[in-house]
Amino acid sequence: MNFFRRTLIPFAAVLLVGVAVAQTPPRPSPVPRPVVPDAPVPPPPDVDGKSWVLMDYATGQILASKEPDLRVEPASITKVMTDYVVSAEVANGKVHMTDPVTISENAWRGGGAGTDGSTSFLKLNSQVPLKDLLYGMIIQSGNDAAIALAEHTAGSEQSFAGLMNAYAKQLGMVNSNFQNASGYPIENHYTTAHDIAILSRALIHDFPEDYAISAVKEFEWNGIKQHNRNTLLWRDPTVDGIKTGHTAAAGYCLAASAKQGESRMIAIVMGASSEKARADSAMALLSYGFRFYETHKLYDASKPLATPRLWKGETNQLPLGVADDVQVTVKRGEYDQLKAIMDIPATLIAPFKKGQQVGTLRITLAGQPVQSVPLIAMNDAPQGGFFSRLWDSIMLWFHGSKGNTEQAPSTK
Repeated sequence: MNFFRRTLIPFAAVLLVGVAVAQTPPRPSPVPRPVVPDAPVPPPPDVDGKSWVLMDYATGQILASKEPDLRVEPASITKVMTDYVVSAEVANGKVHMTDPVTISENAWRGGGAGTDGSTSFLKLNSQVPLKDLLYGMIIQSGNDAAIALAEHTAGSEQSFAGLMNAYAKQLGMVNSNFQNASGYPIENHYTTAHDIAILSRALIHDFPEDYAISAVKEFEWNGIKQHNRNTLLWRDPTVDGIKTGHTAAAGYCLAASAKQGESRMIAIVMGASSEKARADSAMALLSYGFRFYETHKLYDASKPLATPRLWKGETNQLPLGVADDVQVTVKRGEYDQLKAIMDIPATLIAPFKKGQQVGTLRITLAGQPVQSVPLIAMNDAPQGGFFSRLWDSIMLWFHGSKGNTEQAPSTK
């Protein structure tokens, strides 16, 4: 007896383990193959930097890396975290883009008075709109702007650092700790290339309007015009961010992102030997990603991937799907090697709530895991009436715990 219904075309055999039924969901038809076979994808470029990461934006997959989890000083790359926290607090209504922000002596001194730090040339005790401070921090890398934003948002820079670490934890930045808003060298202030890639992806996704500031090439304040320090903005029109950083201890750092068509790549370079080296390294990584990788949407969030048998419910089937579209990034030519199975309990008994996880969609490439995505109930599935539940109880007696292995729809 089959407890799962076929739809479309099967593409991979599946196995039953314990009480879970493994199914293979569908994939779309591939683009016709060229007559000339694809050449093997070369290894990533050997770029300048203590550590670096190339990430696909759509999926968050790390495509290439060197020492991605090495703890390093972030210098002004810290300001990407400051940007994220301020943007989040604006979105939550805690502060506003139009707020007048008073420039304290701490912000004024931290921004270059008596130091060699980057500055937005803010005047002591002046009031500056929060939005202008964001521009000054992101484009000019102003330490004074970063400190002023921190003090206005959280009352003090120390309290703001607590917010930075709280948001970092929420984002999954497990190897980062922030002690200030500007990135000025201080003990126990560190991050990793991997964590900055996670943060950059979140900033682009969660606050696209604020992220767009990082593409602005120049900004004038207090009669002084300064250029964006990200030289890639002039070298490649597809580059639209993100942030540079440099101290003697940290070396030259760059978080960069570019978009070509529907694809976006993120490259993080930490500890390069020079300003030119960090730009060349990030550009080489972005180019490598666009040239040799491609992203495919495998499954649509609006379509059920399986309709297994439901017991003791108002209906006898439970449509299962995914909360968001499932996308996977692979090397060019490897699409056909993707396999996917759905692990679903052999016996499903009502009730279920819409959005409740019921099983797991597992995607592999050449036997290696690529993604694991929750399978959720697409509709509420309340219990059936008394006699319906009684009949299903009798049928379950004969059904027992024996599951059914069945091929599921293919996307090819």
